[in-house]
Amino acid sequence: MSKAVPPLRILCIHGYRQNGNSFREKTGALRKLLKKQVELVYINAPHQVPAIQNETYQEPEKACGGDEDQGGWWFSNVQERSFNAQEDCESSLGLEDSVSTVRTAVKELGPFDGILGFSQGAALVAILCALQEQKLEPDFNFRFAILVAGFRSACSQHQRFYEGPSITIPSLHVFGQDDRVIPEKMSQDLLPTFDGVQILVHPGGHFIPAASMHRQTYQDFLKKFQ
Repeated sequence: MSKAVPPLRILCIHGYRQNGNSFREKTGALRKLLKKQVELVYINAPHQVPAIQNETYQEPEKACGGDEDQGGWWFSNVQERSFNAQEDCESSLGLEDSVSTVRTAVKELGPFDGILGFSQGAALVAILCALQEQKLEPDFNFRFAILVAGFRSACSQHQRFYEGPSITIPSLHVFGQDDRVIPEKMSQDLLPTFDGVQILVHPGGHFIPAASMHRQTYQDFLKKFQ
């Protein structure tokens, strides 16, 4: 009998106004699609997101359990502690804490083969990959990254992450042609930051596609690391 291949362990980074539990629910179809090929591990962002008032950016994947359970990885509006992916800003609030949260997760829950992020979480994954590429985070050793509805941060202080050497970590970029939260063009603009990208484009909106037609793309990408 052939020896069973152990599943790839993937650290999962949720979107803005989500948490680890709600993201686990939203990725249920993906877990079912990939079955024993992966083990997905979820963590929470360190920053609680205030209740919605006049915030224009909002991800439809709401966390369960009310506003107290909704998290974010950084705020583009420091005064209001809010986030809008399309909002230009000089400085942000909270990114360092989020990098520290991931560092702790790697130490305590790892090792991980790869990392997966959705929306603001995918934008964070790109930043984490840049830190790994620039050898600024010795604890990070991700062999691959999956970015769903990712984008370049519009914050001036984050541009250094895109201006360094190209990220050589193998990456799969997934985005929807009908995404109204993170338009397709924003995800496309992130692609040049990475070398040798794989792309999965779907006709839908702001979600993680996990229909049977998408299985082959995910599996072809992942099997290179098993």
